[in-house]
Amino acid sequence: MFRRIAFTLVAVSLFATAAFAQTSATATASASARVLTPITITKLTDLNFGSLVAGPTAGTVVVDPASARTATGGVSLVNSTYTAAQFNVTGEPSTAYTITLPGAIAITHTTNNALTMTVNTFTSTPNGTGTLSALGAQQLNVGATLNVAANQGSGLYTGNFNVTVAY
Repeated sequence: MFRRIAFTLVAVSLFATAAFAQTSATATASASARVLTPITITKLTDLNFGSLVAGPTAGTVVVDPASARTATGGVSLVNSTYTAAQFNVTGEPSTAYTITLPGAIAITHTTNNALTMTVNTFTSTPNGTGTLSALGAQQLNVGATLNVAANQGSGLYTGNFNVTVAY
């Protein structure tokens, strides 16, 4: 009889534990967000290929991001002012950002819209990505290649291009 009572007590005890088992649980998580200083880009200097003479064969003028200038093909360089484009990038200190350069643009003669030249192969320093300094700034230099046709018409050619920076 004692065994039967003990067994009954154990069974009731197990049943009572099962009956009072936890049916829900709660956990706590935190939410956070980091607001960054907006990234900006400001032009300091325009890209300038300088003065040149177009010959009887096509050629190119390259101004690299360090403002070095070279010519190929039928193009002769004339001693003149030339420079890579320079930009100031500002934003969140010590933060990386991406740089997007144009593929190709046309520059147009200022008095004869039928005359154009192509600017392509844009390069930059830094290239592809940059990192803002501890003060939240970095200079970005952009060079490119000017494609000059054989006997390209003389005169001033201009055009615009966009450089985009983003976190």
